[in-house]
Amino acid sequence: MMRSDPSAVAGVTLTPGLVRRVWAFAAAYRMRVGGFLVLVVAQSFLGLVPPLVIRQIIDEALPHHDRDQVTALAVLMIVTALVSAALGLVERWLSATIGEGLIYDLRSALFDHVQRQPIAFFTRTQTGALVSRLNNDVIGAQRAVTGTLGTVVSNVVTLATTMGAMVVLEWRLSVLSLLLLPVFIVPAKRVGRRLAGITREGFNLNAEMNATMTERFGVSGALLVKLFGSHDREAGEFSARAGRVRDIGVRSAMYTRTFLTALTLVGAVGTAVVYLVGGRLVISGAITTGTMVALGVLVTQIYAPLTSLTNARVDLMTAFVSFDRVFEVLDSPNPIAERPDAEALVEPVGRIEFDHVTFAYPTGAESSVASLESAQQSAAPDEGAGPVIHDLSFSIEAGHTVAVVGPSGAGKTTVAQLIPRLYEVTEGAVRVDGHDVRDLTQDSLRAAIGVVSQDPHLFHESVADNLRYARPDATDADLEKAARAARIHDVIAALPDGYRTVVGERGYRLSGGEKQRLAIARMLLKDPAIVILDEATSNLDSENEAAVQEALSVALEGRTAVVIAHRLSTIVDADEILVLDQGRLVEQGRHVELMAADGLYADLYRTLVRDHPET
Repeated sequence: MMRSDPSAVAGVTLTPGLVRRVWAFAAAYRMRVGGFLVLVVAQSFLGLVPPLVIRQIIDEALPHHDRDQVTALAVLMIVTALVSAALGLVERWLSATIGEGLIYDLRSALFDHVQRQPIAFFTRTQTGALVSRLNNDVIGAQRAVTGTLGTVVSNVVTLATTMGAMVVLEWRLSVLSLLLLPVFIVPAKRVGRRLAGITREGFNLNAEMNATMTERFGVSGALLVKLFGSHDREAGEFSARAGRVRDIGVRSAMYTRTFLTALTLVGAVGTAVVYLVGGRLVISGAITTGTMVALGVLVTQIYAPLTSLTNARVDLMTAFVSFDRVFEVLDSPNPIAERPDAEALVEPVGRIEFDHVTFAYPTGAESSVASLESAQQSAAPDEGAGPVIHDLSFSIEAGHTVAVVGPSGAGKTTVAQLIPRLYEVTEGAVRVDGHDVRDLTQDSLRAAIGVVSQDPHLFHESVADNLRYARPDATDADLEKAARAARIHDVIAALPDGYRTVVGERGYRLSGGEKQRLAIARMLLKDPAIVILDEATSNLDSENEAAVQEALSVALEGRTAVVIAHRLSTIVDADEILVLDQGRLVEQGRHVELMAADGLYADLYRTLVRDHPET
């Protein structure tokens, strides 16, 4: 409890709406939560039994030399301990099943929700902050139910029952024991604030170290460090942070020990006062010896709950803030939600139509969560940059290959992203086989589309697993057939473990051309009606480009293809070429026609041929 940070919940209020939503989310565990709290209360009451039994032994059994009563009371203490232990095990089981169940539910809900977010969400969101919500805040939310709630209830019940028992036994000593609390609580709160501050600093430093390790231990980061020979500098900076964490750990341990020592001292002083004053009362005949001993035991049980309850509000708020942060992500907008009456795209043939399409990228408020963005993004004015596609209309017949070209920033990739509905058009409509893509189920639409990008992403898994991502039920024969068609089978067969070879992070064990051909094989396994090639050969040398082009000639056969390329030699044989400039369609036709028109396309082509003679 001492680690709660009041600054973390400054200005935060525990609204009835949030409490109701947390309770609704935990609906499946309500019976268990109720049982858990009942056991917590029961154990608090059982804690009163030993002092009262001791009182009975001293005041009744011993003076009367009643061996049977001594035996019975001793057995009662043993039974109480056994029952308390059994209840503790059941309580722990309930706590664990509730906590782990909530973690499972929250993580599953978050992962599913985030996966369904549009690309705009991921372009603005810090991955580390998002992962933190899936880990730290989910665990914090779980603690709100099984940790903080149980602790607060236990402290309240323990304090109430203990104080009640003490007052019944001797009210004067009970009041006297409470007079010592300010001597302890005031310094304890100062220690708690200081401990919270250094704990927060430790968390921040650990986060920085985690970020450093994530970046430096990735293939790209490790390669950069090696190429620039910065090993000593990196080690020095990391050691400096680790050293600060070490120093904070020592200080935290000393503050914690100071707090526990103070608690022990106050308990000892309280017990001494009870025996000092109580002893005088026993001598004067005002109370019995057993009452004094029982009060001495009970007085040590009130200081820890009282101290914890002084921070109860902060503890509860801190725990519920985690729930609030989880709900913030779950409530994030999804502007590309599927319509309830969406229909599946059945047996697609691949006809594409853009009907007066205008598009502007969504603002942060429309597509992301401010607290997941960087400080610079959050501070910047959240205003749209205006349309990047203007009143664009064209159609692509099924089975045709259409190239989209233009200078940088013309909107080529944006056009490609609107077809699988990665973004939502602002005006107009994108249609596939005559259906507005907004009227289709997203799964069926994207199942009909295969994409090979400039830098295809490969997971840190085997070649076979990366291929099967397109079709999980594909057999080994299917994999080989697709790999042969993509002209990559021989390369895979030469790897140490063949198709079981792990490709490394982002496919670093493969060359650029090999990754491209593996991506083509993955696309062939998917067997889409529409293929989108987004700069698929722009970063390849002539030899790799030739291999990829050979693979593409097989991949595009019988499919509708949308090809985006800087190297115009790759699309001169396209059925049609669309020339974009600043989001507008300025030219349209075949290569020969556009060269004869001597417009923007001709200028682009001549420039590229001059810069790349092999084109």
